[in-house]
Amino acid sequence: MNAIIASLFKDNIMPVLPVMTHPGIEIIGKDVLDAVRDGQVHADAVLALRKRYPMSAASTTIMDLSVEAEAFGANVVFAPGEVPTVTGRLLESAADVEALHVPGLDAGRVPEYLKANRLAARQLDCPLLGGCIGPFSLAGRLYDMTELMMAMFTEPETVHALLEKCTAFLLDYVKAVKAAGASGVVMAEPASGLLSGDDCTTYSSDYVKRIVAEVQDDTFAVVLHNCGNQGQCTGSMVGTGAAALHFGNVIDMAGVLAEVPGDIAVMGNVDPVGVMKMAMPDRVREEVRKLKTLALGHGNFVLSTGCDVPPSAPMHNIAAFFGAAAE
Repeated sequence: MNAIIASLFKDNIMPVLPVMTHPGIEIIGKDVLDAVRDGQVHADAVLALRKRYPMSAASTTIMDLSVEAEAFGANVVFAPGEVPTVTGRLLESAADVEALHVPGLDAGRVPEYLKANRLAARQLDCPLLGGCIGPFSLAGRLYDMTELMMAMFTEPETVHALLEKCTAFLLDYVKAVKAAGASGVVMAEPASGLLSGDDCTTYSSDYVKRIVAEVQDDTFAVVLHNCGNQGQCTGSMVGTGAAALHFGNVIDMAGVLAEVPGDIAVMGNVDPVGVMKMAMPDRVREEVRKLKTLALGHGNFVLSTGCDVPPSAPMHNIAAFFGAAAE
């Protein structure tokens, strides 16, 4: 593990690090729309959540998978209380991909997200993990995921051309997140979970690996998140060289812990919707205890949620999560 990830493991205590920002937005009395459009509100939410739950090993920014697609020109729908979503199809042909301009870091809401990282990192007493989408998931939002999957078989050269442009932009973006003061980035690549292990390597991990090689060092960690992986992509994720791998609630964590080498942090995987948002506190505590028992003997495990905790998750469930973690 690199120095940033290794720093989370202190005094032989299992680190606790839920991917969570939306409850902080609610603590400060703002709406999701305020935070995704205003870097100051976004940072204030991160700081408020840190003050409420200081036992988290690090803080995270919002997992918003529309920011990068919007920068490329995709249409994004905003609704009160909801995470922004990409709609429609920006690219429809190889010619569209060839003509696609790789945007600068001044496009769309990118400046506000970099601002949020900069403001939060200055004031936190713990590491900050910024966020970004992964290259394959970004390509799917630009080309349409179903069409992209078909193009992998009919015109793979077009898919690779698009992935090159997505990777170029993401590399610039992650470098800017690093320069803003973040200690790492959670790269969300859920769409790669739709692929076989070999295809995940070809169309996702090989590109992620290039970003990791450029940005990861003792001061900055890449946390690769794939909540779509059901086990077939785990080996491919390991091959990216990311310092930490983050898994969703659909996967068997016992299998993950057996497969991932001990020098890579394994993070997960309490269900963020079915448990953290919809269940009662007793169920939250039960799931946390199960994971803690499962991870006994694995010194590389970080207790986390399976994905970003969604808006309107009850505060008593978050308290139950941290309470059970501290037992």
